[in-house]
Amino acid sequence: MNMPFNPGRTAHREPFTAFVCDEATAETLRPIAVELGWSPEKVNKGGLRNAVQTLSVSASPNILFVDLSESGDPLNDINALAEVCEPGTIVIASGQVNDVRLYRDLVASGIHDYLLKPLNPDALRDTFAQAQSALNAPKLAEPGTERPHCAVAVIGTRGGVGASTIATSLAWLMSDKHTRSTALLDLDVHFGTAALALDLEPGRGLTDAIENPSRIDGLFIERAMVKASERLAVLSAEAPINSPVISDGAAFYQLQEEMRSAFECTVVDLPRGMLVNHPHLITDIQVAVLVTELTLAAARDAIRILSWFKSNAPQTQVIVVANKVPQAALLEISRKDFEGSIERKIDVLIPFEPKVASQAAKLGKPLAEAGKSTKSLAPISDLAARITAITDSGEHDDKVERAKGAAKANARGASLLSKLTGFKNRMPKKAKK
Repeated sequence: MNMPFNPGRTAHREPFTAFVCDEATAETLRPIAVELGWSPEKVNKGGLRNAVQTLSVSASPNILFVDLSESGDPLNDINALAEVCEPGTIVIASGQVNDVRLYRDLVASGIHDYLLKPLNPDALRDTFAQAQSALNAPKLAEPGTERPHCAVAVIGTRGGVGASTIATSLAWLMSDKHTRSTALLDLDVHFGTAALALDLEPGRGLTDAIENPSRIDGLFIERAMVKASERLAVLSAEAPINSPVISDGAAFYQLQEEMRSAFECTVVDLPRGMLVNHPHLITDIQVAVLVTELTLAAARDAIRILSWFKSNAPQTQVIVVANKVPQAALLEISRKDFEGSIERKIDVLIPFEPKVASQAAKLGKPLAEAGKSTKSLAPISDLAARITAITDSGEHDDKVERAKGAAKANARGASLLSKLTGFKNRMPKKAKK
């Protein structure tokens, strides 16, 4: 619950609120609140239960005092408070149970201090002074040179091509192998699998953000993100399918903005339909990973999506990844014909490894982690390294490839099948009779 002070995040919040169980505690708190410039009216009756009810519908204060005297299970009740209390709030608890183990467990759960009743005014003043110092302490900069933010969008040409699998693997590689604090944002609100792939509960963070975009800030991000590891956090959802999600995309864009401030890398699992409905989500994306399969339908949609990027996001470098590629004899379209149809090379080819994929699903691990000893899956690691090289150098030179593609002859009205089988196999003039 505690985090360093940030003026932009806490300016709209009350400096202090208390919820106590008895008048004696209230009478001890009120004069000290006045001394510190706080309103004595912010000392409320009702204890922890009232605190949970109140904070579930209102913003949390900078410093929260809560009385646990009427709580039968203080530790579990504090965890319930954490569900409604915004990160950044300094929580001070008091109670009548004099137990060292309880004190340690409460501090470990995130509260600032636990004071034994009846309250000692001097001890209370000292605790508030320490809380204010913690609140106003500047955030320590992490050692090392500052790296540019890495923003990646992963888009599938078709459903089932494995875009979410690639997104999850990239996020894990960025956090684990490239040691970057990484946010994985799954924007498939109803059917997202990012949390599921990492064996996590998605929580309500993403749906809350869509319903209340005005609440999105750094504090909200810290509370809503589900930690998968020390450097990887996930924001995903499993919204009820009988509840349509209506959004103009502002919430999604705000989430990306806040993640850019809080993390070194953002990986967005972006459903292809969002390119149509919310094109502004690509504005600050440096690299787009277009995941495809070698089929006729995927080739058609790859052509359309690549064309969209040329027109709408020329600043974004596109990497084409052919995923789950079977043996040559089982291909619907050969790699050569597929590349001919989309008028560019496939950058990364990942073979189909059903056994490793099945094992990853059973273990709740990303494919890149479950298959880290499988040589055929090394291209996923190479893809992550390529993305970091692009974003670290500020490279956005896909314009060369775009120019080459645009310069190639493209017969108007030609069908996709004719592109795949005909225009690359035209007979040279010298061979014609």
